[in-house]
Amino acid sequence: MTHPEIEAFLSAAKTGTISAAAEQLYVTQPALSRRIHSLEAELGYPLLKRGRGVRAAELTEEGKAFLPLAEQYDALWREARGLPRQVRRETLRLSSVGSVSNYLLPEVFSRFLAENPGCGVEFHHHHSLEAYGYVARGEVDMALISDDMFAREVQTIPLFREEMLLALSPGEKYGTADHPAALDGRDEIRLPWNPEYDLWHGFWFPAAVRPRVILDQMPLLEYFLRQENLWAVLPASAARRMAAVPGLRFRRLREGPPERFIYYLVRQQRLPPPAERFLGLLTEFLGQQEGVTCLL
Repeated sequence: MTHPEIEAFLSAAKTGTISAAAEQLYVTQPALSRRIHSLEAELGYPLLKRGRGVRAAELTEEGKAFLPLAEQYDALWREARGLPRQVRRETLRLSSVGSVSNYLLPEVFSRFLAENPGCGVEFHHHHSLEAYGYVARGEVDMALISDDMFAREVQTIPLFREEMLLALSPGEKYGTADHPAALDGRDEIRLPWNPEYDLWHGFWFPAAVRPRVILDQMPLLEYFLRQENLWAVLPASAARRMAAVPGLRFRRLREGPPERFIYYLVRQQRLPPPAERFLGLLTEFLGQQEGVTCLL
């Protein structure tokens, strides 16, 4: 018997359907059904009624009797998970997409640690879709994401927007380039910033033209931008951090992509004090950055 199995059963009982329960837990329907089947096999009796034409997750008599026990199990599991936070006075539990953590958060973390010596930090890199699940389950207090979506138990709040700039590596090929039409897609360092950027990119650069480099994480971006006659489009926060790279040039693009928006995710309740203090430091820092507009 595992907590994911108990969680799957409780979600099905609460929502009334397997599909709704799977959506709530950010898993597929087959995965959720397997968890419930595994729990039933271990218990030795069915928890949900099944049969042709049965769509709702209706509890059997055994399922109704097991429900309060499952709720007790879930409460004890969450209490046990929270023990480290009780031992430590406070912990900042934060998640972020890599493009924000690499180029914006180091200075904010430095100040947060200096001003909060008794507070611990628990940090995770999550893609935007993953972050919604972690926030919904209460495993992180706040997440910074670039691709917004709807989730019933999570608030998506605009944090800042920033310009997207053209970065030109050392070399003479793109000496005066400041428009997408002047760029060769075969020289691109391609990054997946957000769906809006992808739409802009698809308009100017045919899918048949393969970029020189495709990245899904930030750490290697600076290395590739040191090579000759390559280009990339990146947000102003990244450009600021790379300004010292020898020979690297940044320009505003005519008919360039729309500004990038970054959001923060929280559950439908007030932020814990460490996360609230961190957000205050972050918004103050954002207000000082060129090309970045804080939305709070």
